[in-house]
Amino acid sequence: MTQASEMSSDVPSLGRRQFMNLLTLGAASGAVGGMLYPVISYFVPPSSGGAGGGTIAKDSLGNDVVASEFLADNAPEARVLAQGLKGDPTYLVVTDDGNLEKYGINSVCTHLGCVVPWNASENKFICPCHGSQYDFAGKVVRGPAPLSLALAHADVTEDGKISLSPWTETDFRTDESPWWA
Repeated sequence: MTQASEMSSDVPSLGRRQFMNLLTLGAASGAVGGMLYPVISYFVPPSSGGAGGGTIAKDSLGNDVVASEFLADNAPEARVLAQGLKGDPTYLVVTDDGNLEKYGINSVCTHLGCVVPWNASENKFICPCHGSQYDFAGKVVRGPAPLSLALAHADVTEDGKISLSPWTETDFRTDESPWWA
């Protein structure tokens, strides 16, 4: 036997080499993909259904807010916190005639992000951190907060639950484009 024929039997053919390379690449890709999936899924927010459908408001226990029960439990002019868009605390407002206001008020202060409580005796929101004040509709009336509180549309769905959706049109309090949109 010649040396060339001995060498060719020890060296795998190009087809087997390509197969082994693809097998190694596939195994490595599967392992890397399995490690990256949790990291990537952490940064992608969960979907809440179809586009434009809004987010169902949740109470402090995480239950859906049903409009009829909400209005029965709260007096006119009440402002009650619920979980709103992006999980932010949002005030649902009861009108003076006992209906649901067409907007909700995000309660995150535009100064440093504190949750701003409603002060019914003074008829305004007062931030406990640095004293910013907002009127009954969330318009800033005293700083250091630079901007009014964000708004969301509040609507009642067909099944009677309160749905919050992004407010993208002109802010009725300032007649300007919304800073949060």
